Amino acid sequence: MLNIKVNEQDFIFNLLSGTALLDGKPVNADVVKLEPNKYHLLINNKSFSVELLDKSENGKTLFISVNGVKHEIAIKDKYDALLSQLGMDKLMGAKNNNVKAPMPGLVLRILVNEGDKVKKGDALVVLEAMKMENSIKAEGEATIKRIAVKPQQAVEKNTLLIEMEA
Repeated sequence: MLNIKVNEQDFIFNLLSGTALLDGKPVNADVVKLEPNKYHLLINNKSFSVELLDKSENGKTLFISVNGVKHEIAIKDKYDALLSQLGMDKLMGAKNNNVKAPMPGLVLRILVNEGDKVKKGDALVVLEAMKMENSIKAEGEATIKRIAVKPQQAVEKNTLLIEMEA
Protein backbone atom coordinates (compact mmCIF):
# COMPACT_ATOMS: atom_id res chain seq x y z
CA MET A 1 0.00 0.00 0.00
CA LEU A 2 1.24 3.48 -0.88
CA ASN A 3 0.02 6.83 0.39
CA ILE A 4 0.23 9.27 -2.50
CA LYS A 5 -0.21 13.02 -2.12
CA VAL A 6 -0.92 14.92 -5.35
CA ASN A 7 -1.00 18.70 -4.91
CA GLU A 8 -2.15 18.38 -1.26
CA GLN A 9 -4.82 15.74 -2.10
CA ASP A 10 -4.26 12.30 -0.51
CA PHE A 11 -4.85 8.94 -2.22
CA ILE A 12 -4.24 5.33 -1.18
CA PHE A 13 -2.90 3.03 -3.89
CA ASN A 14 -2.88 -0.77 -3.60
CA LEU A 15 -1.85 -3.45 -6.05
CA LEU A 16 -3.65 -6.65 -5.08
CA SER A 17 -3.21 -9.79 -7.21
CA GLY A 18 -2.66 -7.74 -10.35
CA THR A 19 -5.55 -5.31 -9.74
CA ALA A 20 -4.76 -1.66 -9.09
CA LEU A 21 -6.96 0.00 -6.46
CA LEU A 22 -7.08 3.77 -5.95
CA ASP A 23 -8.91 4.71 -2.74
CA GLY A 24 -10.40 1.19 -2.76
CA LYS A 25 -11.82 1.45 -6.29
CA PRO A 26 -10.46 -0.69 -9.15
CA VAL A 27 -8.51 1.25 -11.80
CA ASN A 28 -8.09 -0.01 -15.34
CA ALA A 29 -4.77 1.44 -16.53
CA ASP A 30 -2.45 1.02 -19.49
CA VAL A 31 0.93 2.77 -19.79
CA VAL A 32 3.08 3.20 -22.91
CA LYS A 33 6.56 4.74 -22.68
CA LEU A 34 6.98 7.13 -25.61
CA GLU A 35 10.52 8.31 -24.87
CA PRO A 36 12.65 8.81 -21.76
CA ASN A 37 10.50 10.55 -19.11
CA LYS A 38 7.43 10.74 -21.42
CA TYR A 39 4.45 8.38 -21.21
CA HIS A 40 0.96 7.92 -22.56
CA LEU A 41 -1.56 6.66 -19.98
CA LEU A 42 -5.02 5.28 -20.57
CA ILE A 43 -6.86 5.21 -17.23
CA ASN A 44 -10.50 4.12 -17.15
CA ASN A 45 -10.74 4.93 -20.88
CA LYS A 46 -9.34 8.48 -20.41
CA SER A 47 -6.14 9.47 -22.23
CA PHE A 48 -3.30 11.33 -20.47
CA SER A 49 0.07 12.62 -21.67
CA VAL A 50 2.54 12.46 -18.76
CA GLU A 51 6.08 13.79 -18.51
CA LEU A 52 8.45 13.30 -15.56
CA LEU A 53 10.00 16.74 -15.01
CA ASP A 54 12.12 16.06 -11.91
CA LYS A 55 12.38 13.82 -8.88
CA SER A 56 13.97 13.96 -5.45
CA GLU A 57 17.16 12.07 -4.70
CA ASN A 58 15.25 9.37 -2.81
CA GLY A 59 12.62 9.12 -5.57
CA LYS A 60 9.74 9.76 -3.17
CA THR A 61 8.82 13.18 -4.55
CA LEU A 62 8.06 13.51 -8.25
CA PHE A 63 7.35 16.59 -10.32
CA ILE A 64 5.28 15.69 -13.37
CA SER A 65 3.26 17.34 -16.10
CA VAL A 66 -0.11 15.76 -16.98
CA ASN A 67 -1.61 17.15 -20.20
CA GLY A 68 0.52 20.28 -19.65
CA VAL A 69 -0.48 20.84 -16.00
CA LYS A 70 2.32 20.53 -13.42
CA HIS A 71 1.83 18.40 -10.29
CA GLU A 72 3.95 17.49 -7.26
CA ILE A 73 3.56 13.91 -6.08
CA ALA A 74 4.78 12.69 -2.68
CA ILE A 75 4.89 8.93 -2.17
CA LYS A 76 5.03 7.18 1.22
CA ASP A 77 5.22 3.43 1.64
CA LYS A 78 4.43 1.42 4.77
CA TYR A 79 7.91 2.06 6.20
CA ASP A 80 7.54 5.84 5.80
CA ALA A 81 4.14 5.61 7.51
CA LEU A 82 5.68 3.65 10.41
CA LEU A 83 8.52 6.19 10.82
CA SER A 84 5.95 8.99 10.82
CA GLN A 85 3.80 7.17 13.37
CA LEU A 86 6.82 6.77 15.66
CA GLY A 87 7.83 10.42 15.17
CA MET A 88 11.15 9.42 13.62
CA ASP A 89 10.49 11.21 10.33
CA LYS A 90 11.10 14.54 12.04
CA LEU A 91 14.41 13.29 13.46
CA MET A 92 15.56 12.10 10.05
CA GLY A 93 14.64 15.44 8.50
CA ALA A 94 16.55 17.45 11.09
CA LYS A 95 19.62 18.98 9.51
CA ASN A 96 22.38 21.28 10.51
CA ASN A 97 21.03 24.68 9.51
CA ASN A 98 24.41 26.39 9.39
CA VAL A 99 25.79 27.15 5.93
CA LYS A 100 29.58 27.13 6.05
CA ALA A 101 32.22 27.98 3.48
CA PRO A 102 33.23 24.79 1.67
CA MET A 103 36.63 26.33 0.87
CA PRO A 104 38.66 29.45 1.63
CA GLY A 105 37.67 32.41 -0.51
CA LEU A 106 36.16 35.87 -0.82
CA VAL A 107 32.45 36.57 -0.35
CA LEU A 108 31.44 38.35 -3.56
CA ARG A 109 27.67 38.60 -3.13
CA ILE A 110 25.04 37.69 -0.58
CA LEU A 111 21.86 36.81 -2.48
CA VAL A 112 19.43 36.60 0.46
CA ASN A 113 18.34 38.72 3.41
CA GLU A 114 17.53 37.81 6.99
CA GLY A 115 13.94 36.61 7.17
CA ASP A 116 13.87 35.32 3.57
CA LYS A 117 12.37 31.88 3.00
CA VAL A 118 14.46 29.63 0.75
CA LYS A 119 14.00 26.20 -0.75
CA LYS A 120 16.42 23.48 -1.78
CA GLY A 121 18.73 24.65 -4.54
CA ASP A 122 18.21 28.39 -4.02
CA ALA A 123 21.48 30.34 -4.33
CA LEU A 124 22.51 31.99 -1.04
CA VAL A 125 26.05 33.33 -1.43
CA VAL A 126 28.57 33.70 -4.24
CA LEU A 127 32.07 32.81 -3.04
CA GLU A 128 35.19 33.42 -5.13
CA ALA A 129 37.88 30.80 -4.73
CA MET A 130 40.88 30.27 -7.02
CA LYS A 131 39.52 32.94 -9.43
CA MET A 132 36.26 31.01 -9.85
CA GLU A 133 32.80 32.07 -8.67
CA ASN A 134 31.03 29.38 -6.64
CA SER A 135 27.34 29.60 -5.83
CA ILE A 136 26.55 28.22 -2.37
CA LYS A 137 23.01 26.80 -2.38
CA ALA A 138 20.40 25.88 0.23
CA GLU A 139 20.21 22.19 1.10
CA GLY A 140 16.52 22.36 1.99
CA GLU A 141 13.61 24.61 2.89
CA ALA A 142 14.39 27.11 5.65
CA THR A 143 14.23 30.73 6.75
CA ILE A 144 17.37 32.89 6.87
CA LYS A 145 17.96 33.56 10.57
CA ARG A 146 21.28 35.41 10.45
CA ILE A 147 23.88 36.37 7.86
CA ALA A 148 27.30 36.05 9.46
CA VAL A 149 29.46 37.57 6.69
CA LYS A 150 29.59 40.68 4.54
CA PRO A 151 30.46 41.17 0.86
CA GLN A 152 34.22 41.40 0.17
CA GLN A 153 34.98 39.50 3.41
CA ALA A 154 37.70 36.85 3.18
CA VAL A 155 36.70 33.53 4.75
CA GLU A 156 38.45 30.32 5.64
CA LYS A 157 37.08 26.83 5.06
CA ASN A 158 34.18 26.06 7.49
CA THR A 159 33.58 29.74 8.31
CA LEU A 160 29.91 30.27 9.17
CA LEU A 161 28.23 32.14 6.29
CA ILE A 162 24.53 31.91 7.07
CA GLU A 163 22.47 30.55 9.95
CA MET A 164 19.05 29.19 8.96
CA GLU A 165 16.07 27.71 10.78
CA ALA A 166 13.71 25.10 9.40
